[in-house]
This record gives sequence, C-alpha cells and structure tokens, in this order.
Amino acid sequence: MRKVGEKMKTFYDVQQLLKKYGTFIYTKDRSVDAQMMEDEIRELYELGMVDKQSFQEALLILKKEQREHQKG
Repeated sequence: MRKVGEKMKTFYDVQQLLKKYGTFIYTKDRSVDAQMMEDEIRELYELGMVDKQSFQEALLILKKEQREHQKG
C-alpha cells in the first residue's frame, strides 16, 4: 500500500487509490477503465477527498495509459 507522500507510478497505484474510496473499475478494456478512472479521480478531487499531487499524478498515469492503448 502507498504511503503518504509516496508518488504513484503505475496504473495499479491509481486503482489502489480508488479502491480506498470503494471504487472498483474493471471492464476488460483497459482504455475504457482508464477513462472511467479519470472521471472518478476528477470527482474525488472536486470533492476535496484527493490532494492536488495525487490528482495530478493519477491523471498523468491514466493519460499515458490511454495513449499507449491507442497506439496499439
């Protein structure tokens, strides 16, 4: 489990962050998962439940995942 102040580095880290808030996303399509996770992270940030650093790290990871999936 990620410690406070430790950077998120992977898609799995973002999944674990969402899991802490009771959000489980799995559609068998990693690109769709990344988009849905991005929506959830944005909502958590807007509600003040996720700090700015975690929000930004998560978005970078999810955007990278979407780009890699589009390249095929």
